[in-house]
Amino acid sequence: MTLQPIEDSRQIRIEQVRELCADLTLTSHQGGYKVAIISPADALNRAAANALLKTLEEPTARTLLILVATQPSRLPATILSRCQRIYIRTPPRSEAVAWLQSIRGPAEWGAALDALGDAPLFAAEADPNTVAEFARETRRVLEETSGGRADPARTAEQWWRTDLPLRLMCIENWLTDRVRRHFAGAGFSVEKSSAVHLQRGREIPTIRRLFGLIDAVQELKSSLDTPINRSTALESVLRRLNAG
Repeated sequence: MTLQPIEDSRQIRIEQVRELCADLTLTSHQGGYKVAIISPADALNRAAANALLKTLEEPTARTLLILVATQPSRLPATILSRCQRIYIRTPPRSEAVAWLQSIRGPAEWGAALDALGDAPLFAAEADPNTVAEFARETRRVLEETSGGRADPARTAEQWWRTDLPLRLMCIENWLTDRVRRHFAGAGFSVEKSSAVHLQRGREIPTIRRLFGLIDAVQELKSSLDTPINRSTALESVLRRLNAG
């Protein structure tokens, strides 16, 4: 069994998880293993992840669940603590770009991967030039916001209407790049991708605030399928960035 986002959704929803869990309680036809693949597992929204917990804790006999995640840090700690982790390296950027060019042709693949993370399968389904331009505009406004030169309320009102999931991904990667720069030369690494050509703007004062902002973005991403005020939630994140 395979579980993944349906239609145009970027998230795996609670109804899908409940249906999967019900199927896993059934006995397999020939007494073999029942295998469920959840991919991407980091697309589980909060309610869906909570609905999966009981099955992870007490699976029926001969049941195997495989959770595929490009950024495991996006999964709740309650999920991660119940899984055995098997790491598969991401391909080097040169290999990813060469593969994308071979199947889609020349484009701004490097810039697209900066925005989307080093996930060539995901990038292959996107318009690389549009994503690259989208990411450049996002980074420019974030630099202005962190320097107090942009209005968080006005930015949030504009941004929540234009592909908010992609926008949040760009924001998360931009913040992660600042974490990397903060620890440059210290041998520190995080799971998320790195954009190598960011401007050297004013640094946010503390690393604690950076990680707090990343957490806030991830929380907003996991709540997109709930009836929240997206503009207000995004404005709250931008104001925290602006306050630095």
